[in-house]
Amino acid sequence: MQKAILCRPSLLEEGFKPISYEKRVQPGFVDVYGVDKDGRLVVVEIKRKTAGKEAAIQLAKYIDAVKSRADREVRGILAAPSIAKEVQRTLETLGLEFRPLDPKKCAEMLRRSETAKLAEFFVEK
Repeated sequence: MQKAILCRPSLLEEGFKPISYEKRVQPGFVDVYGVDKDGRLVVVEIKRKTAGKEAAIQLAKYIDAVKSRADREVRGILAAPSIAKEVQRTLETLGLEFRPLDPKKCAEMLRRSETAKLAEFFVEK
């Protein structure tokens, strides 16, 4: 899912531009780090399965770590196939966002992308 976002950032949102991935911050690693169309920093936490409350809290900790060193607004996005029932309220309370992201669709998009690159490689010029 991370690679899919890096290859096609619009999966997350239009205008998103990744800067880094697996960025080290205290207390861990940010899955994808980037900038939105308005120039705000975006911290993305990716979960392959239904995201629970702990994922929202983890993302909030990453946001706090980035905010302590950033000189501009920082947004947080939790990307997962779905979120548990109580998590939407937690996200709203923490000022975070959710984006549904299907691991199977991400894998298929990457396969199609790799196949297209291979086809281009073998085309005679």
